[in-house]
Amino acid sequence: MAGRNISVSEASRPVLPRHTRLKFDETRKVWVILAPERVLAPDEIAVEVLQLCDGQRRVADMVDVLVAKYSAPREAISTDVIAMLQDLADKGFLTEAREKTS
Repeated sequence: MAGRNISVSEASRPVLPRHTRLKFDETRKVWVILAPERVLAPDEIAVEVLQLCDGQRRVADMVDVLVAKYSAPREAISTDVIAMLQDLADKGFLTEAREKTS
């Protein structure tokens, strides 16, 4: 799948691939990312970032939301968010949103 390998930057618009879902597991009381034959349980901050990965927002917009919420330095949040999203993209849990042609 060529579309899965992305290089995450503040201009990226990440989204979960079609075969992947972020879901709250009622049994375990945790959020999980479900993919074919794989399950990942991200921490609370990762879940918050993943919920912003709608394919519409750029990473820069996500960082701005988190800066406002946590009153933390933008550079630190940006570095952490990009690193986390890149790790998930490298594992096939994220892809880049494609432009819609109307």
